[in-house]
Amino acid sequence: MKTNFSNLLVALLALVMCAACCDTPSGENYRFKDGMIVFDEPQRAAGQESMLGFAAEPIPVVRVGFVGLGMRGPGAVSRFTHLEGVEIKGLCDLEQHNVSKCQSMLERASMPKADEYVGEEAYKELCQRDDVDLIYIATDWLNHTPIALYAMEHGKHVAIEVPAAVSVEECWQLVDTSERTRRHCMMLENCVYDFFELTCLNMAQHGLFGEILHAEGAYIHNLSDYWNDYHGNWRLDFNQKHRGDVYATHGFGPVCQALNIHRGNRLTYLVCMDTKSVNGLEIAKAKMGVEEFANGDHTTTLLKTEQGQTIEIQHNVYTPRPYNRLYQLTGTKGFANKYPIQGFTFVPGQLPSEVLKGATVEAQKIDLSKVDPASVPEATLNPHNFVTPEVKRAVMEAYKHDIHREIEEKAKQVGGHGGMDFVMDYRLVYCLQNGLPLDQDVYDAAEWSCIGELSATSAKHNSMPVAVPDFTRGEWNKLQGLKFHTK
Repeated sequence: MKTNFSNLLVALLALVMCAACCDTPSGENYRFKDGMIVFDEPQRAAGQESMLGFAAEPIPVVRVGFVGLGMRGPGAVSRFTHLEGVEIKGLCDLEQHNVSKCQSMLERASMPKADEYVGEEAYKELCQRDDVDLIYIATDWLNHTPIALYAMEHGKHVAIEVPAAVSVEECWQLVDTSERTRRHCMMLENCVYDFFELTCLNMAQHGLFGEILHAEGAYIHNLSDYWNDYHGNWRLDFNQKHRGDVYATHGFGPVCQALNIHRGNRLTYLVCMDTKSVNGLEIAKAKMGVEEFANGDHTTTLLKTEQGQTIEIQHNVYTPRPYNRLYQLTGTKGFANKYPIQGFTFVPGQLPSEVLKGATVEAQKIDLSKVDPASVPEATLNPHNFVTPEVKRAVMEAYKHDIHREIEEKAKQVGGHGGMDFVMDYRLVYCLQNGLPLDQDVYDAAEWSCIGELSATSAKHNSMPVAVPDFTRGEWNKLQGLKFHTK
């Protein structure tokens, strides 16, 4: 009896010691370390080189193939018909009628007919062509990375709709393939080109907000009118199976740029908390006949950076709320806010005198031909309130980004979410044509996309901190500040 008890005690102690030593949950690609969840970070393989600041050989005429022509793809095809120095070589989709619809766009634009590819693996034939430089991917999320990998393996640059990847593993696959093949991998995050966001980025780079301490972004968009538009119900199906912020990049990308992520700064860790699913579950019950729904109706994620700033991002596509991407920058000397009201706040003395004088001229309708400009008073700043509409307009004009000064008028004519989509496509083609680094690189794609799995993992473990992988593999400080390259 005593011997059996001793043997049992030894066995129990062995199990406890084994559990204490085993810090990797079964079947997972992360481990617990020092009170934090840490995902696997593979070493850079031989033959791979960093893509930081990478510029390919100039492509004077960019030959493009489009894959995915359901919801977002047709808009991209239409916008490309307004770009100079492009040839649309191929149109690919699961459905022939989508291909035909885009073919009609080319005809109306007096562009040559593109070759057509229809079927689940038809994209492979398009990627294998020798006369295509760029594959533009606008399929469902699950197919973004597989198609991008195949395209890069066949020598093509890729541009991928958001999110570029749906798991940390896929993020690493994009990084490794881009580094090995020396092909651009850009995520098509259009919101970084929106007129308010890009102006605020320019203001931040000129120090108008002082040191930025906190930033906020979101994707709050009630999709109740759109669930039936997703081919095969893919988006609701994905949300039914996945927890966390599955669509973070629209709100996250612009604030990451303002904080110079992997350009002298980096994301260190995050925590995530979500509500239960009520509306999402109700929708899925009606459409799918399921009794469970993984994605919370509202998800909130907090992140910390190497330089000590914090970021808050939110996701909610289920409840009745006005559209909102938040977009806030809180600095030591100023503040920017986009939703629901656009506005700025600055401490006195923070804006150039010519900007404040210009605001006074507008507000008071002063005729400068009749007065000494030096005698015009400056508008005042109040750190407790938004600036006046006149000051806001003067600031927005004074700090309008050079990209917008160049292309804003045409972008608003062509359209695409008010013009920012066209600015995005224009910049992509411009950089490829001139052999310049792209505005968004593969590390942006990975950092902004990985939030889905990281946030889900934190929520799963009662909001436990999760380390954000360093996809640059220690080179996050190599570049200093975001730069939009021009020839």
